[in-house]
Amino acid sequence: MDAIMNFVSQTGFSMLAAGDNWKTLIMILIACVLLYLAIVKRFEPLLLLPIAFGMLLTNLIGAEVYHEILFAGGHVHWDLFGGAPVTQEIINDMREAGVMESVLSSVEVGKSISVGLIDVLYLGVKLGIYPCLIFIGVGAMTDFGPLIANPKSLLLGAAAQGGIFATYIAARYLGFTPAEAGSIGIIGGADGPTAIFVTTKLAPALLGPIAVAAYSYMALVPVIQPPIMKALTTKKERQIVMKALRPVSKTEKIIFPIVVTIFVAWLVPSAAPLVGCLMLGNLLTESGVCERLSKTVQNELMNIVTVFLGVSVGATATANTFLSLQTIKIIVMGVVAFGVATACGVLLAKFMNLFLKQKINPLIGSAGVSAVPMAARVSQKVGQSENPKNFLLMHAMGPNVAGVIGSAIAAGTLLAMIPH
Repeated sequence: MDAIMNFVSQTGFSMLAAGDNWKTLIMILIACVLLYLAIVKRFEPLLLLPIAFGMLLTNLIGAEVYHEILFAGGHVHWDLFGGAPVTQEIINDMREAGVMESVLSSVEVGKSISVGLIDVLYLGVKLGIYPCLIFIGVGAMTDFGPLIANPKSLLLGAAAQGGIFATYIAARYLGFTPAEAGSIGIIGGADGPTAIFVTTKLAPALLGPIAVAAYSYMALVPVIQPPIMKALTTKKERQIVMKALRPVSKTEKIIFPIVVTIFVAWLVPSAAPLVGCLMLGNLLTESGVCERLSKTVQNELMNIVTVFLGVSVGATATANTFLSLQTIKIIVMGVVAFGVATACGVLLAKFMNLFLKQKINPLIGSAGVSAVPMAARVSQKVGQSENPKNFLLMHAMGPNVAGVIGSAIAAGTLLAMIPH
């Protein structure tokens, strides 16, 4: 009988009934909604589904797959990973570092923590490994030809990063710290791995809400962007037809990633890991001598890292950190970031047309966010709805891939400017 009672007391059902754990039920419901959006509505399913399932796992009472205390205060507590008992000194140090009391109350002084599966997987996020590996795959799948053929599109990609810095300023006025504001602002880059990379460095406690916001809004690009694009342009501007891009030689495509890596690493050293991995992946493809490696990083490596990244990031969305007014502010600021980024790209294209003989369609400016190739497809769709003879996809891919580089540079700039 004692054995049966002991078993019952260790079940999640018993723990759920015994404690004030109603917040976990809300988080499980949110996870199920995200799973629905990923599976049924197909909103960025490759990452939203693992994120949602990670969120589900971490909020199951008693599962113990992820322990916030191991990463509290933005640091990896390697001594606790090694089985050392939690001491009062460790608790006091974490409290002084600003760790929430709800996290500190989840552990007992004198007891060791049994490291869970996601605790180990999360090290790849915390140490900045997964985002960089994903950038290798993204680079291998990216064609920089449209950007090389039309270098002016680099300016449009740069302009779209205005959403990052505008949101940073707005977040500061809302009471967020510089580190938190930088992590929220990077959502405007429309680049999930970059958002994760910056947040793990600056504000790891916000990783769950920021990752969910970033990937959710990336999936909603076809909904968010068109109204802004139409509001800022005239019908005549949306009907502008652009000439076909010039052919780009293989030599240009090989030289481009090498030059960009050197230039960006010297300009913004903090961006070197992301841009370097992006250009390495691209060079593997464009060189033509590493076909096997190119296919591997595009498929096997990309898929494996995506699963690990998604589940690990989702696991950080615990009830204690996710269900707060702060999370609501982050979600609202995420929309602002996307909207401002889209507007900046469109407005710069309109400004450039004041000086250009060959006018550019302002709609391609909205593709300056780095949601590749979704943002470029939105430009194509909106442009063709105004003029069926208009084919903007390849023109929009220039700002789109420039946005990938731009978001990485913006991330490096934030990391360089903000103490962490």
